[in-house]
Amino acid sequence: MKQYFKYGIFDRYDGWRIRNVDAVYNVIPFIMRTRMDSQNLFEENISLEPVEEFIREHREDMPDLSFMHVLMAAMVRMFAEKPYLNRFVVWNKIYARSHINISLMIKRKLSNEETMIKPEFEPEDTLVEVMNKVNALVNVNIMDEAKNGMDALARFFGYIPAWIMRFTIWFMFRLDSIGLLPKAINRVSPFHCSAFLTNVGSLGIGPIYHHLYEFGTCSMFLAMGNKHKVRMSNREGEHLERRFIGLKFVTDERICDGQYYASAMKHLRRLLNNPALLLEPPARILIDDGVPKGKRILANCPPED
Repeated sequence: MKQYFKYGIFDRYDGWRIRNVDAVYNVIPFIMRTRMDSQNLFEENISLEPVEEFIREHREDMPDLSFMHVLMAAMVRMFAEKPYLNRFVVWNKIYARSHINISLMIKRKLSNEETMIKPEFEPEDTLVEVMNKVNALVNVNIMDEAKNGMDALARFFGYIPAWIMRFTIWFMFRLDSIGLLPKAINRVSPFHCSAFLTNVGSLGIGPIYHHLYEFGTCSMFLAMGNKHKVRMSNREGEHLERRFIGLKFVTDERICDGQYYASAMKHLRRLLNNPALLLEPPARILIDDGVPKGKRILANCPPED
C-alpha cells in the first residue's frame, strides 16, 4: 500500500499514532481498556435486487462475481473514504492502520477443513481488482494440499506443551502491545486486519454478532447471513416480496464517534445499492487527519477536505 506518512518514534510498523483527536478520545481507551469492553453492535438489512441485477448484467465480463466480492469491494471503498474506520487501539493508544486488509475464513475443497486468508488491498482498488485478489488467494488455498503461513503457525503451536503455549501467547500479547510482534507473525495472523468477514449464511443461518478479538488489531467484525424474503406493501397497497441479506457488525467504539460510524454505514449501504460505483476508483482517497501534519509525505498525500 502507498505510504502517505513517515514513521516517527512513537509509531508502529503497522500504523501511525493518532494524536489529533478530541480530548475525550484520549481518555476513553484508558476507561474502556479492552475491545470486549468497547463493542458496539449494529445490524443492516441490504436489498439483494440491485446487486443481483448488477451481477446478471456483468455475467460475461465477470463470470466469478458474487455478492461477497461486491461486499468486500464496498468495504475497501468505505475504508478508503472513511479512514477513521481503519484505526485500531493497542495499549490505550489509537493508531491509523498503514494498510487495508480483510480476513476471511474459507473451507478446503474436499476435506471441508477451515483455513483463513487475508488479502491486502489498495485504497483505489475497483471491484474487478478486489475480485481478482480475493479469487487468486482462494484458488491457491482452497485445495486440500495447500498450506499457508497461518496453517504452519497453528501446527507449530499445536506441537508445544500447554505451559509453553501459555507463556508464548502471553509473550506475543506483550510484544504486540509495544509494537514489537515479529512482522512474519503479523503478516499471517488473521487477527491483525482492518476487518474480519465471515459468511455464516453458507451454514443456512442468519447473521450473528461475533465478538472482537483481544489479540491483534481488528476493530470491525462483519457477519453475513443467509438470503431471505420479506413481504411488504407499497404506498398503493400492493403486496410485494423482496429478497434481503442480513449483515451484523461488531465495532470498537474507541476509534471514532457514533456520527462517523453512522455516516460510514450509510455510505456502505449506498455502495451496495449502487454497485456500479465500484467499477471506477474513488474520486478522492481521504487520509486520516489524526496523524500530525509533520508526518505527512506531502508529495504522496491525496487532497484533504
